[in-house]
Amino acid sequence: MFTNLPNDVLICIFQFLSPVELAHLSLACSVLYHLVNEYGWSAYLRAHLRPSQSLSRARARWPARLRAKYDYLTDEAWHNNSFVARPLSHPWQGKSSPLLIISQNRLIVASGTTLHSFTFGTSGDESNTSPPVSFEASFSLSSEHSPCKEITGVTLVSSDGFNDVLFVAFQDSVIERISILASDGITPPSITRHHASTIPDSDPVESLSSASDLLLSLSLNGSVKLANHRDLTSSVGLNWNSTVDLKARSWASYLCLSSSTPYAAFGTSNRSAPLPIYTLPYHQFSSSIPSLLLTSGSRSNSPVTTSSSAVYGLSQAPPSSPWGSSPQILVAGWYDSKVRCYDLRTPTSSSIPFQSSDSLNGTPSSSLVSVPALNPVLSLHNPWSYEPIYSVSCGGGSGSFIAAGAARHSVLSFWDIRSPKGGWSVHAPGNDTSPVYSVILESSRCFGATERRPFVYDFGPGVIIDTYPPITRVRGDKLKFDKSSGRKGVDYYVTKYPHSRGNIFIDH
Repeated sequence: MFTNLPNDVLICIFQFLSPVELAHLSLACSVLYHLVNEYGWSAYLRAHLRPSQSLSRARARWPARLRAKYDYLTDEAWHNNSFVARPLSHPWQGKSSPLLIISQNRLIVASGTTLHSFTFGTSGDESNTSPPVSFEASFSLSSEHSPCKEITGVTLVSSDGFNDVLFVAFQDSVIERISILASDGITPPSITRHHASTIPDSDPVESLSSASDLLLSLSLNGSVKLANHRDLTSSVGLNWNSTVDLKARSWASYLCLSSSTPYAAFGTSNRSAPLPIYTLPYHQFSSSIPSLLLTSGSRSNSPVTTSSSAVYGLSQAPPSSPWGSSPQILVAGWYDSKVRCYDLRTPTSSSIPFQSSDSLNGTPSSSLVSVPALNPVLSLHNPWSYEPIYSVSCGGGSGSFIAAGAARHSVLSFWDIRSPKGGWSVHAPGNDTSPVYSVILESSRCFGATERRPFVYDFGPGVIIDTYPPITRVRGDKLKFDKSSGRKGVDYYVTKYPHSRGNIFIDH
């Protein structure tokens, strides 16, 4: 009999079974029931990781069987493109280019001169509901006596308990260290601000990135500065001890220290080198010359294509991908409407001329050097749209999805890189004409932000009207009628469609 096998053999078999198979097996007899409950569900979870900041606290309280059930139902929803669409707030006054940052405590939306905070609940169980997302507070960073410019960059550097520490960059080249302090039940949530740096003789900061102890600042015209943010002092501020000049209009940065060779990637509008990679041995720039140039791909018989296209969005690849969960897999959103994936471990066979600098301080030079060039291993495109890609993020469901925000019509496109030809797209609630400026993709949730407001697509089970903050509908919003509860208010109509040219548009 099957149960006569040694327990260690049975436990090894469990890791190859699906949640449905494990559930059926647990009903066979009491011996298998106890073995599956003790070892089967946890083995499945170890083999199928589902990174999710917004669910991490709630999942820590769930038994392994409930977590496996939640993941299975979420994967089925991703497979069927089935989700609940919700705005997260009322529309903002005026237009902005919002940025999203997430921790296990909260989702932070930086819009204009304000930080909007949404906290994550820990409730939700097998017979109840999905863990809730609640509006915490809005923190204005401008006042009548000390006005500030709009926020242009934000990055999370630490989470302590229910408090988060950010670095925020403003249009006037000021960078502040901001701590968001949760309510203690008596006092409301609050923030503390500490001036970290004013970058002298610099154009506005366009992007902030962080990893471990390092903080990276990228200016609009390509000035890159690197500092250890833990060395921040009240008297001196940040010590930018390593710099490089990209000499190009710049948009995005990505800092990776977990790779075998730490590196920084930059999205620029450089005609010949829009996506350079700089290695960071000893956590400093070792040269003003990039170690690698990522290209848009080859045409005809040319091994490498230089392009005038710009790169606007950068992200690490999906955690579950054909290339493995490696920090050396990079995903980029390009101006030509394509998302490209790069494997930095791939050997290079071509090079591109690159104008070098005499020093790390960016002294001009007319000399040209040859830099290794790398083509993408995969290119993704929504055939119905030729809009630039403004934002990218990876994760979702089985951890194999890429989400890309377009420059117009609030379109988010999704691809499962296990079957990249079967992509699909969806508009944000209300069908705004805005770009999707920022996107965060998790296991069951996808957060995004247009110029008007943030929104969420929730693929998880148990979403009810109280899962997300209550809001008042505005023009363009259309609520779906929930037949099971006989009421409106949970889900909003959004337009979605497959990328296949042979299919028609679908209204979800």
